[in-house]
Amino acid sequence: MTIAPTPFDSDAPGGGVTALVRRNPDNMGEVEMVKAAWGSDPRFSDGINYRFVRTEGRAFPNRRCLIPASEFRMGTGDHRYRVTLDSGNFFYLGAVWDPPLADWPLSYRILTIPAGADVIPYQSRHGVIIERRNVMHWLDGTLPNEELFAEPLRHTLFVEPLLAQASLAL
Repeated sequence: MTIAPTPFDSDAPGGGVTALVRRNPDNMGEVEMVKAAWGSDPRFSDGINYRFVRTEGRAFPNRRCLIPASEFRMGTGDHRYRVTLDSGNFFYLGAVWDPPLADWPLSYRILTIPAGADVIPYQSRHGVIIERRNVMHWLDGTLPNEELFAEPLRHTLFVEPLLAQASLAL
């Protein structure tokens, strides 16, 4: 499996199977990339598949992982937007993983924080953005969550309308 950050779209069809980066639970000295399904096992939450977890008041001491992303997409009503780092770099979305159980595969949930200045005009929350320099800090818990979950500075994120693909006559 290669690491190629792709757009993270919470409304994308197809079950949300993607690559995640984590410490290998069988060898914590190793970082691995594995495929996982997006969302929690609904058997343990009244039939609801939770895909996001609020960070407020939570520590996340284990099962930390990262979702490589070139952008994330969001929508309000009929309008869709893409959000990238203003620098153009790819980043990671902070997440937690759950082990496979019975017929439910390895899965993950994206961590969220209150939206920062660049996103708040469009929606109230967004995924925790882990910059590349903080990857190991997140996986190993060597920086306080308050630092890793800090609101991005104004103009860190670039938000633009996502234009519909025009169908071309052949």
